[in-house]
Amino acid sequence: MTRETPDRLRALRPLATRDYRLLFAAVGIEVFGTGMWTIVMVFQVLALDDSPLALSAVATGLSLGLFAFSVLGGVVADRFSKRRIIITVQGLTAAVMAAVAVLSLTGAIELWHVGLASFAMGAGSAFFYPAYSAYLPQVLPPEQLLAANGLEGALRPSMGQGLGPALGGIIVGAFFPAIGAVIVAASYAVAFVITLFLSRREETTEPEQSQQRTSVWGDLKAGVRYVARTRWLLWTLIFGSSLALIIQGPIEVLLPFLTRDRFDDAEATFGLLLAAYGIGGAIGSLIVSSLKLPRRYLTLMIGLWGGGTLPLVLIGLANNLIVMLATLFAVGAATGAGVVIWGTLLQRLVPPEMIGRVASLDFFVSIAFMPVSIAIAGPLSLIVPIPAIFIVAGVAPTLLAIVALLAGRMRDVETRHPLDT
Repeated sequence: MTRETPDRLRALRPLATRDYRLLFAAVGIEVFGTGMWTIVMVFQVLALDDSPLALSAVATGLSLGLFAFSVLGGVVADRFSKRRIIITVQGLTAAVMAAVAVLSLTGAIELWHVGLASFAMGAGSAFFYPAYSAYLPQVLPPEQLLAANGLEGALRPSMGQGLGPALGGIIVGAFFPAIGAVIVAASYAVAFVITLFLSRREETTEPEQSQQRTSVWGDLKAGVRYVARTRWLLWTLIFGSSLALIIQGPIEVLLPFLTRDRFDDAEATFGLLLAAYGIGGAIGSLIVSSLKLPRRYLTLMIGLWGGGTLPLVLIGLANNLIVMLATLFAVGAATGAGVVIWGTLLQRLVPPEMIGRVASLDFFVSIAFMPVSIAIAGPLSLIVPIPAIFIVAGVAPTLLAIVALLAGRMRDVETRHPLDT
């Protein structure tokens, strides 16, 4: 990125603030639409084929789209205009959702249409988020990135896991899936129109670097080499992927069974527990975004992720609903706060020309281990009692956090690169 004069930077600041507001609005509407789609997709599939196998196959499309393009999305973000990528993804997703809405309204929709739409939405996310992560440092000063990431961290659970699915359920229940699909398409169309107003400052203030770059494969290898030789980054990714492997399956697969065994109204109770987890994530994100980065920012981040799982021990031991709600709230808050710090450190410690690739590699290792955790949780519960699995899931990340702190030499990085002190 070029070095600009202070006068030039001051002149661009109002424009950058405007760009951030537009981007935040577009992301909020897009997250709402994605959350609503999760409900519309389920009931559209059930209307076509009332089969768990069909629903599982279609729902897998979203993960496949993410997985297939997550690494390529980072390379593209580092090679091309982030603004153009964001606009293109929003526009294409709006077009796909509009096609689904038309097919559903006319009664011509088939299962493969819904599956393809889910795949397209996942692929779009794989390109969007690396570009978004790399674009944000271009429109905000470094000291504001923590607050911006915190707001986004609160936005996702509240809109994507709260309002979107809740409104989707009400609309689909009152009408039929096609109406929900229309609203999803309209959400993406509005987000697309908003992104059209993002300024072209990125394209006018950055020199073209495409001539200096190698092939796509060369760029990818350069990103992997950078991560491999940057100890704090490598060990954070190792720890983060291990964390997903350990806790994702128990929460998503085993918690419903534990809830069914302990409470009469299992469905409503499970919904409350997931809501507590999501609300905790939102509040944790907001709290950390209101503060400055501490001197020991990596230590705090790893500590939040590692120590934040300790309350899961209570899930294995306690039969009280209030205790379980408080436990998942605390786990969600610690996880959300750590994610906000992590996103900010990627944008402040990683070279600008590498942010897209590092963000996509982070995305890739995270989603790669989530389905593995979900797949092994069920069979493991046939051998080990579910409460014991939650106890291990609470304790093991804390031990791994200590390994990551030492192996990644986190304190050395914090000493060499003080931030906001």
